[in-house]
Amino acid sequence: MKKRLLVLGMIACLFGLTACGEEKSSVMTEEQLAAVEIADTYMSQISEAVSMGVKEQYADDEKLVSYLTSWEEGMEEIGGYVETTGHEVKIDGDEVVVNTAIAGSALDPDGNIRTADVELVYNQKELLVKSFTVNVNYTMSEKMTNAGLNTLLGMGTVFAVLLLISLIISLFGFIPKIQAAFSKKDKKSETEKSVDNTIAQIIEAEEADDTELIAVISAAIAAYEAANGGSSDGVVIRSVRKVNRNKWQNA
Repeated sequence: MKKRLLVLGMIACLFGLTACGEEKSSVMTEEQLAAVEIADTYMSQISEAVSMGVKEQYADDEKLVSYLTSWEEGMEEIGGYVETTGHEVKIDGDEVVVNTAIAGSALDPDGNIRTADVELVYNQKELLVKSFTVNVNYTMSEKMTNAGLNTLLGMGTVFAVLLLISLIISLFGFIPKIQAAFSKKDKKSETEKSVDNTIAQIIEAEEADDTELIAVISAAIAAYEAANGGSSDGVVIRSVRKVNRNKWQNA
């Protein structure tokens, strides 16, 4: 009987020590409680700023805009902030990391309430916020689906780029032909120009020769008319038609 009571007493002590240990681990120090209060205050300020729609007013502050955007997108995922379910504080020197677990009103595919972890990192000495992010907790099926979509998107992008590169390489064979066609066209245009210039020079030379020939013929006619007592005032030679000499001799 005494042995049985002793065993029961030892079991009770063990349970008591376990409970005491759990209670002790859940108690926060004053420094941690202060960090939690700072995190809750900053989170409420961010939430209020988003609800007031002041993000555009702080467009020059990239960090603050990223904090507001993270909160806004997170609230869209979980259906808005409903309650805080817990805190976790880590202090490493002057750097403090506070993870605040929150719950929303939306449900995940499994029918459970959507939750998220709000992480605030700041310097406790200068009270300077280094980062503020809202990480939505997704189910395993959602994570697998997102991973699959990301894989398909990445592979699709790679194949599209490879296809584009292969298409560009296949067009390299047509480039010399196109260049040759343009060079032939340029040479042809230069040849046509030179031919036109030559023809123009020949015409000018023939016109000059005709002018001299007309002058000689006009002078001869004038001399003939003067010798025969006539007048050459009415004779005007406008052009001279050249006849093939061989054809004239045969005639």
